[in-house]
Parts: sequence; structure tokens; C-alpha cells
Amino acid sequence: MIPSFYKMSLKKRIQLLYIFLVVLCISVTGICSYLFAARSIEQNALELKQGLLNKSVQVMDEHLRHIVVSSYSFMLSETFTQVMRDVRNHNTSHFYQNLSLLQTSFAQLKLVEPLIDTTYVTTPIGDFFSTKDFPNRDNGFDSEYGRIVKQQGWNTMWFGSHESGLFQSKGNVLSLLLKPIVIDNHTFSNVYMVVNMKEEAMRNILTQDLMNNQIQLFLLHKDGSEVIRPSSRNYDYITEPDFTNQYRRGNAGDFTYRNAQGEDMLVNYSALSINEDWVMVSVQSKADLLSPLQKIRWLVILIMLFCILLALGLSSLLASALLKPLNKLRRLMVEVEYNDLDVRFRSKYDDEVSSVGHRFNRMLDQIQVLFEEVRTTEQDKRRFEVKALQAQVDPHFLYNTLNTMFWKSESGEKKDVSEMIVSLSLLFRLGLNDGKDITSVEQEIKHVEQYMQLQQKCYEELFVYRIEVGAPSCYGMDILKILLQPLVENSILHGFNDKEELGVIVIRVDRHDDLLMLEVADNGCGMDVARMNAEDSVDGGRKGYALSNLHGRLSLHYGDAASIVFHSSADVGTTVVITIPIS
Repeated sequence: MIPSFYKMSLKKRIQLLYIFLVVLCISVTGICSYLFAARSIEQNALELKQGLLNKSVQVMDEHLRHIVVSSYSFMLSETFTQVMRDVRNHNTSHFYQNLSLLQTSFAQLKLVEPLIDTTYVTTPIGDFFSTKDFPNRDNGFDSEYGRIVKQQGWNTMWFGSHESGLFQSKGNVLSLLLKPIVIDNHTFSNVYMVVNMKEEAMRNILTQDLMNNQIQLFLLHKDGSEVIRPSSRNYDYITEPDFTNQYRRGNAGDFTYRNAQGEDMLVNYSALSINEDWVMVSVQSKADLLSPLQKIRWLVILIMLFCILLALGLSSLLASALLKPLNKLRRLMVEVEYNDLDVRFRSKYDDEVSSVGHRFNRMLDQIQVLFEEVRTTEQDKRRFEVKALQAQVDPHFLYNTLNTMFWKSESGEKKDVSEMIVSLSLLFRLGLNDGKDITSVEQEIKHVEQYMQLQQKCYEELFVYRIEVGAPSCYGMDILKILLQPLVENSILHGFNDKEELGVIVIRVDRHDDLLMLEVADNGCGMDVARMNAEDSVDGGRKGYALSNLHGRLSLHYGDAASIVFHSSADVGTTVVITIPIS
């Protein structure tokens, strides 16, 4: 697509870009409107569902609370109190009489609270239940609740959907396990009451306030298990750990969950006050919620198609009007290609194209001058490059290095000779840099380090060095090659020439805003800073032409944006700072 676009004429590109701009504006407007509307609908839906969910929680709390109150009212009845007196006295002779007396209370309990399906009271003198229900003789209270009642610190305990082992009833139930209240100032430790509620009846309470079938309500444990099983199995993910971890974070809230089919679900949750381990969860498909917005999407598409057709009709007229002065300027440029530098652009308009034409005229006036300047600059650049490379292969430096390598070889110091050969090879390779003028800070540091290692072998115990790089990002920055070596060479050959104490060379590289700072500092004998800053000759000896060559290369490559400054004190040291712009 991109190469084909480059090959198009300017007129076609203007037409294409004009159409693209129109479509882009319409698309951005339509998409942003759609997303804003979708977000608003989603937020309003979550708030509305949270309100409905809180109402459903209140209804469920009220029913469960009424079951608890009815159960305690049952235990406060005179008949139950009489049974508890027999329990306290371990009187088993009245068991069947008490069982008969409790039948009325069991019946009244079901009348008061229709959600109650069966009731079971276990005591040391026997178990009591409604004779209309059918107890399970093979499974007693101890087998189902024996381990549970041994837990400490509870008075009521709720159980989610399960099959009751106490009765031969069909279908799952929800259960409430209670300890009896204190009767006649006596606490009963082995008396418990189980109240079972039909799961289907509890599910009807859960779903009775739903406005539509797009919203599903669930009653879950905080551990992810189901208190009431959902009637539809399309929501198996509600027991997944990733789902349950979301509603464990608090007592109420909302979140978005993506199921295994990749469908986003809007979820609200709220914990019951009577039993905070039970959480009511509301789930609605985000796609179902946003289905009315499909009309808006199609409307946006139709508007885009209309605008494309309109843009196609107007783009040709627009492009022709814009390109008329440009075509005139192009014809003049064709004449310049045939070395006719006397042509000039003239126009009665004062617009951007005329401004380009006037600059085109000034460009033609300056071409001859620029030709000469470029020719001179290239000559100077090559001269400085040659001198920079000559600086690193200075005969005196090579003589000292090779002489040192010879004597170390004669002395059997083969390790030092090997290291010097490697350093000398790396020095030349890094300096050549594959013929490129630009290198990285990291390569430049390696180059000057090889040079200093060679000089340390030639002048043992003359100096030590250290390199400090402020920001790690400095290593990858591009700079002109062979900037540090001439400065280090001056420090070694001139700074430590008359020094008796150990010389120290410190190289610092750091970044300040848009400038890269290269600093070489030594504790040598110092220098005449005024003379060095003013020197502009390349014939002033080895020391003079090396620094002058460095200054010339910086000026050619970076212009006035780069600078080299000397700071020196007699018998204290010299610091040279090179500042170059970061591109």
C-alpha cells in the first residue's frame, strides 16, 4: 500500500487524503459517540442492577430473618419448654406424649413461614419431627451434622443446596441449624434444631423481582459454591476461582468478567446481612445490554458511505485548484534540471506556494556560492579526518609501543605482549570504525581505554585512570569518532611530563538536557589556557595541531552547537570539556 501511494500523482494523493480525512472525522465521531453511549448505558445498567440487587438482598434477608424468628418463637412455646424440662430431667417416659404435643407446633411453624419444608429437633431423650414427614431411619442427625455442631462460637448456621439426610424428601433443600435459647435458666448443650427450606421456593424468591430474562440472579457462598443452584446451566463459570475472587473483595460492588466463550458479562454482587458468607450475584451479558446500539452503528456506517461519495465528487475540483501554481513551479524545476539557472518563479498570489517559489528563486541565487562552500568543506573534512587517523598512528607512539613490546618479549612477559597486541589491534579497528565518521559513546570509550592501556604498558607507574558514565543511556548515543584520545594523549605526554607523583586521568560522560558532556581531567602540571583557547593553527607542534584538528572536526560536524573549553591551574591539573548536541 505505501509504495503504491508514493507512486501516485500529487493530485490523486490529495484526493485520497481528502477522502481519508472526511472518513476519519466521521468515523472518529461515530465511534466515540458509540463508545460514550455504550459506556453510559453500561454504567447506568450497573447502577440500576445494583439497586435491584440490593432490593433482592433485602427481600432474601427478610425471609431468612423471618425463618430465624419463627424458629426461635417455636422454641419459646410452652409445649417446647415442657419438652426441654423432660430433656433436662432425662425423662424418656413422656417421649411419645411430647412428640404428639409438638405436632401442633410443627404445623403452626409451617403456617407462619410457608418457606419451611421440614423441621427436626434432636435431644438426648429422642428426636422430634412432624409425623407428616418421613424421617430417614438410615441416616440420623449425628451422621449429617455431628462434626459440624462440635465447632465453637456459633448459634445459627446456614447450609446451601443439598439433599437432606434427615428426611426421605425429594429435591434439594437449604437448611438452618440452631442452638436452643436458654430455658428456665438452663443451657442445653446437646439439643439442636434443623429447619429445612425447599430450594425451589427459595429460587422463586430470588427471581421474583427480575424485570427481564437477560438478568440472572444467583445466591453463592464466598468460597464459590452454590447456595441455590441456577435453573440454567449456561452460567457454569460462576463457580470458577477467577470469578469468585472478584466478589470476595467486599460486601458489595460490580465488575466485568469474560467467560470461556469470550463473552463479557456485567456482574453486580451484594452480601446478605443475616449471613455475610452468602452473596447474591447478578449477571447480565454485555452484548445483550448493548444490542439496541446496533442501530446507531449502522447509521454511522451509512453516513460514512454518503460522505465518501460526496468527497469523491469534490476531491477532483479541490485538487485541480490547488495544483495549478505547483504545476507551474514544477515546469521551472524541469528547466533547472537542464542547467538553466536563470529561470525565476513569478505569481500574483501571496500564499504558501508563492512563498515556496520565492525561496526557489533565492535557492538558485545561492547555488553557486553553496557549490564552492561544499567543495571547500569537503576538502577540509577529509584533511581533518586524515589527521585524526594519523594522530592515533603517531610514529612516536608506535615506536614506544613496539619497543615496549620487544623488550617485554625479550624479558619473557608474554602475557603483557599479548595484551598490548590485542589493545593495539582494537585501537586501530575502533579508530577506523569501518570508514564511518560517527561512532557510539560506548565504542569511543573502548577506543580511548585501549589507548590508555597501551600507554600504561609503555610508561609503567606513570598514571592511572578511571571512566565515569552518568546515565546508562549515554552508551548508545552517537558522536564523532576519536574525540577523547587526543585529550588523553596531551595529558600523558605533557601533563605528567614533569610530575613526580602518580598521575590520574578521569574521563566523565554525562547528559544534561539536550547536551552530551565529555570531560577529560588530569592532575598534571597544567597549561596556558588562554593560549590554547586562542590557538587556531595546525602547525604549532604535536600538541597544537592535535587539539586544533579536534576543534576543526567538531566545528565541521556540529557547527556552533558544539564547543571545547579548557580549565587549568598550574601544578593542579587540567580539565577539558567537550559539549555536543544530542540529536
